[in-house]
Amino acid sequence: MFKRLLLSKSFLPLFLCQFFSAFNDNLLKNGLIALVVYVLARENTASLVQFAGAIFILPSFLLSGIGGQLADHYDKALIAKRLKFAEVFAALLSATGFYFHSVPLLMGALGFFGSIAALFGPIKYGILPDQLKTEELPHGNALIEAATFIAILLGSILGTKAVTGTGSTFPLSCFIFVMAIACWLSARAIPSTKEAAPDLVIELNILASTVELLQILWRSTQLWWGAIAVSWFWLVGAVTLPLLSTLVKYHLHGNDNLYIFTLTLFSIGIALGSGFAAWMAHGRILLSPMPIAAVLMGLFGIDFGIVAMHSTSLPPAGILEFLSTFSGARFTLDLLGFSAAGGLFIVPIFAAVQSWAPVDSRARVIAAVNVLSALFMVMGAVSTAALQSRGITEPQVVILLGIANLLFAFLIGIRLKINGR
Repeated sequence: MFKRLLLSKSFLPLFLCQFFSAFNDNLLKNGLIALVVYVLARENTASLVQFAGAIFILPSFLLSGIGGQLADHYDKALIAKRLKFAEVFAALLSATGFYFHSVPLLMGALGFFGSIAALFGPIKYGILPDQLKTEELPHGNALIEAATFIAILLGSILGTKAVTGTGSTFPLSCFIFVMAIACWLSARAIPSTKEAAPDLVIELNILASTVELLQILWRSTQLWWGAIAVSWFWLVGAVTLPLLSTLVKYHLHGNDNLYIFTLTLFSIGIALGSGFAAWMAHGRILLSPMPIAAVLMGLFGIDFGIVAMHSTSLPPAGILEFLSTFSGARFTLDLLGFSAAGGLFIVPIFAAVQSWAPVDSRARVIAAVNVLSALFMVMGAVSTAALQSRGITEPQVVILLGIANLLFAFLIGIRLKINGR
């Protein structure tokens, strides 16, 4: 079914559009971080890096409500085309910022990209049930999730290496612009959809539209807890990925190549788990793998935290040297298992939420999930920072996250009444 979807005119344009979009977001964000950290080397580097992350996430709180309403009121494909056309101008702004090494311009470009991503979020997932059959949803979601994490990985690597490796930001500026054009052309090929709620009145009050979104979820216990589960996945990712850089450097004594290797491993694991979840579903909405996946995330997380905690005596290492040690091989298997379990967890529940959502409010449901996910990601980041400020180390944070996954597996299994469906 994967091959059929990737050759389908109803799915391939959306798949490519999402891939190019996620790739460009991370190309810009990591290029900016590398510029601040390695080239400009300002005294307030740490705060600038945190500020960059906040600027990109903040629009998800502010604009997802309006984005969901627009996607339900109008043709989703039409809105996608217009958003991705606007992204070309965001790319031009980022190119100007890189050329002049202007942090304010780059922060503005990042906010521009984040705003487009917030408005596009309800479309990219809300349009899947319009374009695909119910039995195709698990496979479609698996492909979207796998492509997203691979795009994040490639964007992170190339954005960092383009700045630190060549010393010139001009190639990076050109690449961001080319990717924006490719994204827009892909969006133009997305087939039109019907207007799900043509009589819907767009609420331009940001706070009111966001509250309305969360109320849509709250009215349905099933949708609410499905959204909680999706948001938990993004919290786990938001906590784990930033920790990998310091885990590798300070606890595993690895170089930048080993860090890139762990990012690659994480993305491969998500792709493998997503594919396995789609294979298990066989065209059904199958939730039974979810609690099992959460338990596996917990167990693998606890173990790779323990490995990192006891690896402080390892000598400085690259990829091959690290893999040749017992601790290195164990950490690698744990990280791969952890991320694969994440892919196995997210695909069934996202397909279920899409299937449960009423047709006339589906995009708003997805937008509400995005708001909740952004809130969980911020909560995860703030909680991690608070723990670290009290002397809790990165491996200990990972172990605590693993324990939390075990508790969440029990909670979500009860709340969603998961059985063999």
